[in-house]
Amino acid sequence: MSKKTVALPQDFILGAASSAWQTEGWSGKKEGQDSYMDLWYKNDRHVWHDGYGPAVATDLFNRYEEDVALMKQAGLTHYRTSINWSRFFTDYENGVIDEEYAAYYDRFLDAIRAAGVEPMICLEHYELPGYLFETYGGWSSKKVVELFVLYAEKVFARYHHKVTRWFTFNEPIVVQTRVYLDALRWPYQQSTDTWMQWNHHKNLATAKVVKLFREKGYQGSVGAILNPEVTYPRSSAAHDLKAAERYDLFYNRVFLDPMVKGEYPAELVRLLDHHGVKWEYTADELAIIRDNTVDELGINLYYPHRVKAPSRAWNPETPFHPAWYYEPFELPGRRMNKSRGWEIYPRIIYDMAMRIKDEYRNIPWFIAESGMGIENEGQFRDNDGVIQDDYRIAFIGEHLFEALRAREDGANCQGYMLWAFTDNVSPMNAFKNRYGLVEIDLQHQRARRLKKSASWYRGVSESRSLTLNLDDEWK
Repeated sequence: MSKKTVALPQDFILGAASSAWQTEGWSGKKEGQDSYMDLWYKNDRHVWHDGYGPAVATDLFNRYEEDVALMKQAGLTHYRTSINWSRFFTDYENGVIDEEYAAYYDRFLDAIRAAGVEPMICLEHYELPGYLFETYGGWSSKKVVELFVLYAEKVFARYHHKVTRWFTFNEPIVVQTRVYLDALRWPYQQSTDTWMQWNHHKNLATAKVVKLFREKGYQGSVGAILNPEVTYPRSSAAHDLKAAERYDLFYNRVFLDPMVKGEYPAELVRLLDHHGVKWEYTADELAIIRDNTVDELGINLYYPHRVKAPSRAWNPETPFHPAWYYEPFELPGRRMNKSRGWEIYPRIIYDMAMRIKDEYRNIPWFIAESGMGIENEGQFRDNDGVIQDDYRIAFIGEHLFEALRAREDGANCQGYMLWAFTDNVSPMNAFKNRYGLVEIDLQHQRARRLKKSASWYRGVSESRSLTLNLDDEWK
């Protein structure tokens, strides 16, 4: 078996990511500080694997010093997480800061920086305050847009001297797609109108926060973490190409275009109107979006999305759904992560990089999430208690290689961040599939153990080089 070694540029990020709600737990959380995720868990706990949810998570709130030490051991250059909006305030309407939670975050950020790891902070990673969800319908309301800007203002004022890379949202399309478009999550309310309104208000909120940050003159940048799905048509036939274009329009360009180009695709607006989707926006709001595009993007990439032209007629009594224009397509013989049910196709990194280079002004961007979740990972534990996750090492290596190859070809790719730093609770999946460099042992007070991949990751970070074993796929 042959090998290939490639160099990592000295400024290339090699980090890992998590979020507040998936790590902190509820220690210190006060009455009325539930997030949307907390409400979902409380109202629909049976859909979470083995009943695990955000109540304890990984208990970062009490164990952040231990985890920061592990970040250093794993060789992270950067760590991305979120501040929990629902916990940052005790009064969302007036922006009254919860000093206990804010002080915890002061200590946490100080510890990260002291360890030589750069923090990257997202303002909302599904942590919409439950109060705002129940009172205003969440991102359906323009009031929530204004309250988010107030939240950003308070966070920037508190932490701008500790953090210079900010992001408004992580995967801003996800919650409303799962709740209002597909009705797969609590409270199961199918409404394409609401889905599009949430999309627009998150785009508007991002532009307003960018505007605020620049007007205040803070050092650093504001971006967003998006999860565009690299979409491939079943064939080169016109009907399959159209299916892929439409999928891309509704799920990818609905955020990529306004955030980077400052406008919605005309075809998207036309199709929404054609299908009677009702969403409120004004010329002033479109101007704010136009004039306040993001500084950089984080892109979450896990698997390809393959589609084909639909083969069945749409039920006329069913409200419009983008699936009007496509059906999923499963490529025969594809590589699979059977635990997660996701195709493994590292080429998505390169293809997305080239698209950003060619279509989105080669904006600075980095891979904000990429990773491999495995069920029953304890089966790979050796006699010393270390999980031998060679499959994760191979996954990271192949995807990192594609990022470096894209950079050599002119892509403005700034780095690679693994999901996740530690095993953590995910929506519904809970701890079923494990993603971390660090194991969380649920049976022993959430003890931490570095996996084999953590030592490998540190080696890549320190040597600034990646060595791949090339099988037939790479030759």
